[in-house]
Amino acid sequence: MSSLITAAIVFACCFGAGMIGLFLHRVVPDQHLDSESKDTVKLVMGLIATMAALVLSLLIASAKSSYDAQQTGVEQLVANVIELDHDLAALGPPAKDVRQGIRTAMIGMHDRIWSTAGVSAAALDPSITARQFESLVDGVRMLPATSDSQQSAQKAALDIAGAISRTRLMMFVETTGQISTPLLVILILWISTLFLGFGLFARLNPTVAASFFVGSICVAAAVFLILELNTPFSGLMRMSDAPVRYALLRVGN
Repeated sequence: MSSLITAAIVFACCFGAGMIGLFLHRVVPDQHLDSESKDTVKLVMGLIATMAALVLSLLIASAKSSYDAQQTGVEQLVANVIELDHDLAALGPPAKDVRQGIRTAMIGMHDRIWSTAGVSAAALDPSITARQFESLVDGVRMLPATSDSQQSAQKAALDIAGAISRTRLMMFVETTGQISTPLLVILILWISTLFLGFGLFARLNPTVAASFFVGSICVAAAVFLILELNTPFSGLMRMSDAPVRYALLRVGN
């Protein structure tokens, strides 16, 4: 289910709960809406509001942290690839084929991850390109390195290749972590209960209806933001491919 559809469902739940509360205000006996009842319900609503605000803020912070980690991973991967290409360039013409292989792998990664159709977590699985990556590493090992400087560059290239492998694996592991559906359902249940309570002690008028509408939009936008931040390689908040395009201008030339 897309983030936009989920956000629309959240809006419908919150706004619908508010409208149900307004309807209940008209049918509930007056003795259930006296000041003592209002005070008790407000205390319960305050407790629910505190829990909902805490969980919502934690989810947003967690999603933003995950998004930043993925962005850092892409930048680190690109930096390592550029550094690897620089070390291979020190090995001279024999490294030309390996450098071109790295460029081809980068182009394939860009086309796979930043495709127009978006990308799934499976597309980030390092096992998909494991054989290609291993062949590139083997190519680096087989390059002739006669001088001390070339041997040092070859060793540095192999170390960077290992760092690239770890970064790819870490990015895949972090992408597979998603927001728990039961947690999200419980959160929306809490917030819908709040809107129901708001409507229970209010009379239907344009101002109240507009307030419920704006509040529901805000809650839906928060859920939409959480879901989008958890899918950094797809959706409306897709991560920029600028670092990879920059690397393609530097690698293999």
